[in-house]
Amino acid sequence: MVDVLLGLQWGDEGKGKIVDVLAGNYDIIARFQGGANAGHTLVIDGKKHVLHTIPSGIFHPDIINVIGNGVVIDPVSLKKEIDGLADFNIDFKKRLLISRKAHVTLPTHRLIDAASETAKGKAKIGSTLKGIGPTYMDKAGRNGFRIGDFELPGWKDKYRALVDKHLKLLDCINVDIQFDLDELEAEFFNSIDTLKKLKFIDGEIYFNKALKDGKKILAEGAQGSLLDINFGTYPYVTSSTTTAAGVSIGLGIPPKQIGKVSGVFKAYTTRVGSGPFPTELFDETGQLMAKKGHEFGATTGRPRRCGWLDLVALKYTVDINGVTELMMMKSDVLSGFEQIKAATSYKYFDQEIQHFPFNIDEGNVQPVYTDFKSWQADLTGVTKKEQLPKTLMQYIAYIEEYISVPVKIVSVGPDRKQTIELKA
Repeated sequence: MVDVLLGLQWGDEGKGKIVDVLAGNYDIIARFQGGANAGHTLVIDGKKHVLHTIPSGIFHPDIINVIGNGVVIDPVSLKKEIDGLADFNIDFKKRLLISRKAHVTLPTHRLIDAASETAKGKAKIGSTLKGIGPTYMDKAGRNGFRIGDFELPGWKDKYRALVDKHLKLLDCINVDIQFDLDELEAEFFNSIDTLKKLKFIDGEIYFNKALKDGKKILAEGAQGSLLDINFGTYPYVTSSTTTAAGVSIGLGIPPKQIGKVSGVFKAYTTRVGSGPFPTELFDETGQLMAKKGHEFGATTGRPRRCGWLDLVALKYTVDINGVTELMMMKSDVLSGFEQIKAATSYKYFDQEIQHFPFNIDEGNVQPVYTDFKSWQADLTGVTKKEQLPKTLMQYIAYIEEYISVPVKIVSVGPDRKQTIELKA
């Protein structure tokens, strides 16, 4: 079976840490969507690591990490990521595999991303400017360049044809974006030398054989379910299927092979970039959350918007993913607050609802809160569930009852050791 671990909010939930914690139970960790716009932060023995494309099992020597066909790969970003892990003596040729059907982000994809965002002005999406959207556009438009193309003669001709198309598109967007294409391409071609040292595979064949051989696979999601292209807060979403449905198309495995679906969420809510956010706080409480939680985007460094936990949205993402167990992150950040709130329904136009509606723009939706007693103790030194404050356990119990899914893990700090298992 293939177990799945994914985010249930707008990304940045702490998926990387949980994958790292659980990795020892699996033979293979596989990314199934997204690209270098992901930022999975791991803290191991006090040292921080941020992964963007490489799966979060890479620090475990006996685990194979696979970048699936649903991921879009920027060779320049991937090279920087590999170079940044040089001190760990990781055998990338053995432990990191790439699906030939994964699409490639070219330098001009980044330029189109920047030009498109600039052209939107105040209506911009809040893109990470990593070229992800334009890469997926070419994929859907049947113009894309794939990893397997690098193995074919004449791949540079295919590359050049796509670049020429992009340059014409940039002319049509008609926004002044300063760039030196020769410099960008020199970096790109240099990075391909590193890329070609890795092993390319036919991912769908590899995974199905692994399943027949009894291998345990964990599919690692990027971004969050509320950024899903189909079910997220459109148009302020990413360009891939971030939900559990993306596992089958992003790895090439049958839906019937999906086992546990673990959903990761913060004890509160954050969002990077533009888009509606019903429980966002603009006061000192929100500022305190951001400060205590070190809420800055792992990929862009942008400050994250902060707010109370939105249980209406959380139940929605649990339902569309078929989540079987929950992992609650950053419970330590809420220590010391005078009172804790969670949105348990919405006032939607003239009625109160408990489901996630089509449009959650500020003018349409106002959250209705339930208050909870806070916990004052510093949780960062807690090592077992019996040490957790009673009021935190009451908060967790309410979430479990509201969502009808158990909370299996609660995180009390960024390090892999600061992880408390509530249920076996």
